[in-house]
Amino acid sequence: MKLFLDTGDIAEVEKAAEWGVLDGVTTNPTLIAKTGRGFRETVLDICRAVPNGAISAEVVATDYEGILREAQEISSWHPQVVVKVPLIRDGVRAVSELASRGIRTNVTLVFSVTQALMAAKAGATFISNFVGRVDDISGEGMVAVAESVQMIETYGFDSEVLVASIRHPQHVVDAIRAGAHISTMPFSVMNALFNHPLTDIGLKRFLDDWNAAGLEIFEGALKT
Repeated sequence: MKLFLDTGDIAEVEKAAEWGVLDGVTTNPTLIAKTGRGFRETVLDICRAVPNGAISAEVVATDYEGILREAQEISSWHPQVVVKVPLIRDGVRAVSELASRGIRTNVTLVFSVTQALMAAKAGATFISNFVGRVDDISGEGMVAVAESVQMIETYGFDSEVLVASIRHPQHVVDAIRAGAHISTMPFSVMNALFNHPLTDIGLKRFLDDWNAAGLEIFEGALKT
């Protein structure tokens, strides 16, 4: 499964990129607004921080012509850019046209398998299934993810299911179980994926035993 960071904070992107496991970044108008920086400069900085990664940048227009105009502009900024488009009728229509032009898209605000079907048929590159927001209203967000993955596999669509609105590591576990292609998450969640108390206990024991034995890796002339 690919791991994306959901942020507009370039410092978070650079830190996650250092780990060597980051496949891309998703942004949205809210995340970009929080940075206090320009949209284009932020997206380009993220592209530079994650070479070859897929970087999703979202349109704000909601009409067909407006979406196409903004998508054309955003996609021209860098080859890594994927244009995010909301799952609305004009959005799906625009995605179909953008796909015919070879422009990659990420259809966002998807909450059901029927919405995912519309995005897949239009030629979306990524389909962002939201889970946390569904869980917030006492639903089961991961159900639509599993159904969307099965739908993609059954009918042979090229779209990838991207699990969004991830709130905690268990969502990532559930996404793996559902066979999702991608999970995008806040920096805090990605950072937490490293953690396990038994890792900490085991490492402490190994180091304590090593130091008690007085062992060294670099010995004699090799030690610097």
